[in-house]
Amino acid sequence: MLDASRLRIAYGDRSLSPVEATKAIFTRIEALNPSINAFIVLDPGGALKAAQDSADRWREGKPLGPLDGVPVTIKDNIPWAGHPTRKGSRTSAESPSSENAPVVARLLAAGAIILGKTCMPEFGWKGVGDSPLTGITRNPWNTRLTTGGSTAGGAAAAALNLGVLHVGTDGAGSIRIPSAFCGVFGIKPSLGRIPAVPAAATLHLGPVSRSVRDAAVLLETVAGPDPKDMTSANGPLPDLLGTLDHGVKNLRIAWSPRLGYVKNLDPEVESITETAAKAFSDLGAKVEQVDPGFPDPTPILDPIWLTICWSAVRSVPEAKWGELDPALLALAMKGRSVSAADYSAALAARASLHAAMGRFNEKFDLLLTPTLACAAFETGHNTPPDGHFGEDWLNWAPYTYPFNLSWHPAASVPCGFTQDGRPIGLQVVGPYLREDLVLRAARAYEQAHPWPFIDVPKSL
Repeated sequence: MLDASRLRIAYGDRSLSPVEATKAIFTRIEALNPSINAFIVLDPGGALKAAQDSADRWREGKPLGPLDGVPVTIKDNIPWAGHPTRKGSRTSAESPSSENAPVVARLLAAGAIILGKTCMPEFGWKGVGDSPLTGITRNPWNTRLTTGGSTAGGAAAAALNLGVLHVGTDGAGSIRIPSAFCGVFGIKPSLGRIPAVPAAATLHLGPVSRSVRDAAVLLETVAGPDPKDMTSANGPLPDLLGTLDHGVKNLRIAWSPRLGYVKNLDPEVESITETAAKAFSDLGAKVEQVDPGFPDPTPILDPIWLTICWSAVRSVPEAKWGELDPALLALAMKGRSVSAADYSAALAARASLHAAMGRFNEKFDLLLTPTLACAAFETGHNTPPDGHFGEDWLNWAPYTYPFNLSWHPAASVPCGFTQDGRPIGLQVVGPYLREDLVLRAARAYEQAHPWPFIDVPKSL
């Protein structure tokens, strides 16, 4: 397995060069991507040039930092100069972006090798991995199944080691959902830790990776305020790497299988995640089953999410609406009817949710929940086709969006498999601006219960 730590050692002792590593990953992409459809853009020419520049720096003993020469990908809604930002939509412009998003600029300044851009559902509106533009992105563990979304390609690529780090976005779970379905690690940091340009009401940027340490390296590299993002966090970033192996001894951890209001939870998912939550007791934490104490926040999310959908669609000429995902268009039409007063009230209600979590964190350092209420299901559906969760994809993802609304850091940690081999994720939620605690807990679990990886896609 290629990871950032091993690459740094190999580059330093010259047993491997960034050029060799980059070529090896493109060879894997060429062989494996046709089965999963993770990429919309690949830039081998640009990547190999950047890799050669990195190799020169390593040879001179002057690497730019821990990501110098590390292959990464970025999600297709993140602007990358010289490449189009299609956002999974046939209605989007094919012309290249004129400038880099802050996260891309920081990756390039750190010497990271950007391989390409990864697939996503149209405008990131849903939690599965298909779009009118790129078709279906498939789950490497079983290509009949969805990856989840909206960081669909990033999670699929991470599972197969098609790049070391994958930058995604998370508006209602879009990093954690595909991480859980694809058996990899993904963290949504506190709102604004990584600046988002352009920003959105619930949009967080964060990494998807095979290891917790690699995600921490990326966060330390790209976090920090940016004057172009009015929501970017100005608070100091905790020492993520220096505290990563401090463990969870004596931490107060709450386990909440249903958050106090979730009615629909697959029994197998509940059993697997409960076992994982209880394992933190063996690691020295004080684990207690307790709910965080806020009501179902769906009424807060609905006006915001519907308005986001309408905002995306109204930027498209009406003559092209027939090219949109029909379900997105239907939501957008609902969003068109959301009043300014209802939208404003929903934004204000986020403060009560944030405050409720603040009170909860006075007693508990961390909150554990299932990442999702079900395991991955068949592609071509927005919800499990047995009808158990109805027609709204948020019904099977009730654990993720509350923490977009509250701004709190949250990660999905692989914690097991269903009997038929579908990955399951455990969500770890920390206090506002305390990504260090989330990463410590995820790292402690990773060390005690290493998760398996997959080398080639399975067609089951």
